[in-house]
Amino acid sequence: MRYFLAIIGGGPAGYTAAEKASKAGKDVVLFEQNALGGTCLNVGCIPTKSLLYGAKQYFNATHAQKYGVAAENVTFDFAAMQKRKTIVVRKLVAGIKQRLNNEHCTVVNGNATVLSSLPCGEGQGGVFVSCNGQLYEAQYIMICTGSTNFVPPIPGIKDNPAVWDSTDALAAAELPKSIIIVGGGVIGMEFATLYHELGVPVTVIEAMPTILPNLDPEVVQILLDKYRKAGINILTSTKVESIDGNIVSISSSTSSTSLTSDKILVSVGRRANLQGLEALNELELERGAIKIDEFCKTNLPNVYACGDVTGKIMLAHVASRQAEVAVGRMLKEIPLQRIAYNAIPSVVYTNPEIASVGITEAQAESMSIPVEVKKLPMTFSGRFMAENEGETGLCKMIVDAKNHSVLGVHCIGNPCSEFISAASFAVRNGYTVPEFRQVVFPHPTVSEILHEIL
Repeated sequence: MRYFLAIIGGGPAGYTAAEKASKAGKDVVLFEQNALGGTCLNVGCIPTKSLLYGAKQYFNATHAQKYGVAAENVTFDFAAMQKRKTIVVRKLVAGIKQRLNNEHCTVVNGNATVLSSLPCGEGQGGVFVSCNGQLYEAQYIMICTGSTNFVPPIPGIKDNPAVWDSTDALAAAELPKSIIIVGGGVIGMEFATLYHELGVPVTVIEAMPTILPNLDPEVVQILLDKYRKAGINILTSTKVESIDGNIVSISSSTSSTSLTSDKILVSVGRRANLQGLEALNELELERGAIKIDEFCKTNLPNVYACGDVTGKIMLAHVASRQAEVAVGRMLKEIPLQRIAYNAIPSVVYTNPEIASVGITEAQAESMSIPVEVKKLPMTFSGRFMAENEGETGLCKMIVDAKNHSVLGVHCIGNPCSEFISAASFAVRNGYTVPEFRQVVFPHPTVSEILHEIL
């Protein structure tokens, strides 16, 4: 059978593409070697947030006195948290299977390999994929093979039972007695939050001068100061030289020493997964990822790529949007849609949360864009004051000094993840400050800070 579209990878990009194309009446085959949902649903976003929410409930219960609530002898059951996490994941995976359960979509569980891509004009050629001893032919192929944890070349890291990656940490039946986290990026800081709130001594080692180096420095500093005050040992500008069992040797510009911990979680980023694509020897790469155009098309005819494998922005919602745009291009939908990479919201699920969209002050300066910076403590929101005792937070807005359009918004404070989309609309549509002022926010909500700052 010849399919309209063959998709390798059943993560957010893959299952979104399969659903969109099959609903349009096109025959689709989707290959997934593990479980539908990919890294995000099975060993990433969802299980992490499930555990983080459990930890937050425990943390809030043990700190309830500031709200006039007395809770004594509060305990938690980590095994029960893990069980709930598994149930949540299973339900969501089942939901994806149901969405793909139609006459035009075939799901194949197995390790797929691309055999060739015929060098014909778009829409006229074809691709061949092998899986489980069967050969599949399709007019188009979409590569959604995702990414894998990057293993840095640190002596002693491989085959060390004391060393975890994020998948190992999520699967652990018991909490570590103590943990060193190598890498102060998004994954590292979310796990630092989880373990700290469950009472595990945490040390974070980051080679850069600050944690979360891609975010607004002023926002990050608020989190850094709070976490250090809370007892999380955060070492910046510090390099891991080697690991010997559970002993980590580190160095900085001023000293060298070693630290000991029950477990060592290495989270220093992810790399595009290009396995199974060896036959596409003319596929153009860029910085170790598949290079794509504005419609997610590669340099090869009939070959598209979406999600982490493109190395653009490794977020599930970006992968889903890329898939929508790519399938829309294949279907020749009018008007042709493009991805607004300048308006992609991102969230760090620490406590407090960090949410941002658009450019920072530093990025504006590097781009020679004159800007006006507006900022307010989150306490200008009555709802924030009512629900975040002892917190101040911050909301920053980056405005083009010439045309007064909103270029970026950066917040720290709960629950900024739930209203950053409103800022994304403003950045995406090029709202000016006077235009954004006309948006009515419900009262009392923390989202009102976006109106107050104007």
